[in-house]
Amino acid sequence: MQPSTDPRVLQLSQAFALFNDTSRALADSYQELERRAADLSQQLAAAHSARLRELAEKERLADRMQALIEALPGGVVVLDGKQRVVQTNAAARALFGQPLLEQTWPDAARRAFASMGDNGSLKLADGREFALSQQQLADAGRVLLLTDVTQARTLQAQLGHQQRLSALGEMSARLAHQLRTPLSAAMLYASRLGEGVLPSDIVTRLAGRICERLRHLDRLINDMLRYARAEHDGTGERVLASSLMQRALDNSGATQSGIAQVVVSDGCGDAQLLGNAGLLVAALGNLIDNALRFSPPDALVRVSARRLGGEVIFAVADDGPGVPEPLRERVFEPFFTTRSDGTGLGLAVVRSVICAHGGRVALTATSTRGAVFEIRLPEARAANALPAGGSVRLQQAVAESASSHDRRTQTITREFA
Repeated sequence: MQPSTDPRVLQLSQAFALFNDTSRALADSYQELERRAADLSQQLAAAHSARLRELAEKERLADRMQALIEALPGGVVVLDGKQRVVQTNAAARALFGQPLLEQTWPDAARRAFASMGDNGSLKLADGREFALSQQQLADAGRVLLLTDVTQARTLQAQLGHQQRLSALGEMSARLAHQLRTPLSAAMLYASRLGEGVLPSDIVTRLAGRICERLRHLDRLINDMLRYARAEHDGTGERVLASSLMQRALDNSGATQSGIAQVVVSDGCGDAQLLGNAGLLVAALGNLIDNALRFSPPDALVRVSARRLGGEVIFAVADDGPGVPEPLRERVFEPFFTTRSDGTGLGLAVVRSVICAHGGRVALTATSTRGAVFEIRLPEARAANALPAGGSVRLQQAVAESASSHDRRTQTITREFA
C-alpha cells in the first residue's frame, strides 16, 4: 500500500514523531532528576547526621565547661553587652548570697562589697579580699573572675613583717658591734684613769683618747638619727638646687687647705627641689667630703648640677683609688666601711635621704683613677609632695632623742675639758 501523499497526513505523522522524541527526552530527564534527588537525599541525611553529632558534642562540651565553671574555687560572673549578669557559678552565688541573674554588675558589686582596695581588689565587710580579673567576649560581654586573696595577702604581710624584723635584728647586731668597739676602748682608758697614780702627761693622753672615742660614738649616733629621720620625715620646703649645692660646698671641707681642689659646674638654673633642705645639704656634703677624703692633695673633685627630663642631677667625681668591683654593690649598705675610723653609715644615710625625697643615688662610674656618685631628684612642681609620709610622733621621738643625746654629749665634754 502506498503511503498517503495527503499533506495533512504527513503533518500529523511528523507531529507524532516529535511527540515521541519529546516524551523520550522527558522520561530521560525525569530519571536523571530521580537519581539526583536520591543523591541529594543521601547527602542531606549525612549532613543531618553530622550536624546531630556536632550538636551532641557541643552539648557535652558545654556540660563539661559548666561543670568546670561550677567547680572553680573563684567566683565566675558572665555579663552581656549591657552589663547584666547572665551566668554565675556556685562560688559567685555563695559570695553574693543572693540571685544575680538579670541584675546589673555595678549594682550587685555595690551591694556585696564594702570597699575597693588600694591595689584594685574588692573587700567584703568581714575583711575578706578578692582580686578581680576580667576577659572581654566577642559579643561585647565580659567574664569576671573573683579570686579570694585574703590568705595570700595575709601571708605576704607576714613575710614582709618577718623580713623587716630580720633586717632590724641584723642592723641592731651591727649597731651593737659598732657601739661596743669605741665604748670598750673608752671604758678601758677610763679604768686606767681611775687608778689615780698615772703621770699627768699620760692622764692627758688617755683623756684625749676617751674624748676621741666618745666623738666617734657621737658621729655614729648622729648618723643613725639622720638615717632614721630621713626614712620617716615627711615635711618639705622649696629650695633652689643651686643654693643647696652651694650650702653643701660651704659645709664640707672644700675650703680647707692641703686637700684636693673642688671644681663646680652649676647648670641647674632656677630649678627647685621639694624636701628637707638640711638633710639634702648633709647628703650632698657627705658625697663631697668622701671625694675629698679619697682624693690626693693635687687632684680635682668635680661637683656638678644639671636639669634633665624633670630631674635635677648632682654628680660628684673624684680622682681617688676608685671602688673595687666586689664592693660596688655594698657601699650603700649600713655599717659597711673600708675605713678604720668610719661609721659605715655615710652612704647609707645618703641613700636613705635621697630615697625619702623620691630620688635615687648610684655609683655610676668607677675606675682605678676615681669614682662618680650621682644623685637624681625630681624637680618641685605645683602639686609635688614628698613620697615618704612620716609619722609625726616618730619624728618628735627622733628629735627628742637627738636633743637628749646632744645634752649628754655636752655634759661629757665639759667633764673632760
